Amino acid sequence: MDIEVNSLADLPVVAQQLSDFAGSEKVFIFEGDMGAGKTTFIKNFCKHLGIADVVSSPTYSIVNEYESANGAVFHFDFYRIKDIREAYDLGYEEYFYGGGTCLIEWPERIAELLPENYIKVEINVLDENRRLFKLSKV
Repeated sequence: MDIEVNSLADLPVVAQQLSDFAGSEKVFIFEGDMGAGKTTFIKNFCKHLGIADVVSSPTYSIVNEYESANGAVFHFDFYRIKDIREAYDLGYEEYFYGGGTCLIEWPERIAELLPENYIKVEINVLDENRRLFKLSKV
């Protein structure tokens, strides 16, 4: 599914479409160049999931945990991971297979650890304000 976004004001609609598209799937990977808007969109998606807390990038902590009415939401940023062992040390299995919602930025850094099924969100920059979101089930 492709969705073109013309401004930040469109992101709540995309969050709803992603939720509808995902159904019961709880693992989401987000791909896009640096500055494409992955974290900005995840903030909107978390708001859609009912998270009232301030959502911020877990660039240095690797994972941030939030509570929603439907359970735990884990936001990962693997950009700064230096070795796959860091994901093992983090206990990725408990997160990825524990029933919570997982939102994963820079998934290519831990590709061999991803579950068999997940929702892939590709964000492509069209220009300064416009983005193309490509949603797929893997």
